[in-house]
Amino acid sequence: MTIAPEITSAFCPTGRLRASINLGNPILASRAADGSAQGVSVDLARGFAQRLGVPLDLVVFETAAASVAAVTTQSADIGFFAIDPKRGEHIAFTPPYVLIEGCYMVRSDSPLQANEEVDTQGRTVVVGQGSAYDLYLSREIRHATLVRAPSSPAVVDTFLAQHADVAAGVKQQLEADAARLGGMRLLPGRFMVIQQAMGCPRSRGEAAAAELSAYVQEMKASGFVAQALARHRIEGAAVAPA
Repeated sequence: MTIAPEITSAFCPTGRLRASINLGNPILASRAADGSAQGVSVDLARGFAQRLGVPLDLVVFETAAASVAAVTTQSADIGFFAIDPKRGEHIAFTPPYVLIEGCYMVRSDSPLQANEEVDTQGRTVVVGQGSAYDLYLSREIRHATLVRAPSSPAVVDTFLAQHADVAAGVKQQLEADAARLGGMRLLPGRFMVIQQAMGCPRSRGEAAAAELSAYVQEMKASGFVAQALARHRIEGAAVAPA
């Protein structure tokens, strides 16, 4: 597909495509044995750079908040985020390409048995600062107290260190931590479904945002996203419908 030169220029003011990669969500990206970033978001970034016909620079961060900030301040040209209204003030989102479950985890002896019991006066819920769960729960939690860990991967360690009541995060991350540490269980079901999308600064214009959206839709329809999830052995994430 031929991309109009003005679209390429809108995405790549430096002549290169700078993609913000968040390692805080293991479903999207992680470090390979050689220390480089890998994952479905990296594969999508490479594919889009090839589509534009420009070199790719991966700008790698450990947290969602830092990754979002890079695109918001235009020190990166595209990124991979959970769709959220607050982020949408400065970032133009594509349709989602992956759906991820957000879940609660408690100690095995916790009296909590259902998600609906979490938002109770006196309970503490640990969430990764600046993550999609933080943004969502900051709006939805009315009675419990939110405690913010430095990053999503640090949620369970913070939960244990501060003797909190509940840990909130990506289902797969919580399951892995529960298996690693023992003595914990996930509450049934989920408290939210996270829509993971690509995004670019709104200032890049409607035409650029439309091109990025078209790319995501094509990658879903072609099977590229499903193949990337399988290649990186990611379980529990579903390709978002068209």
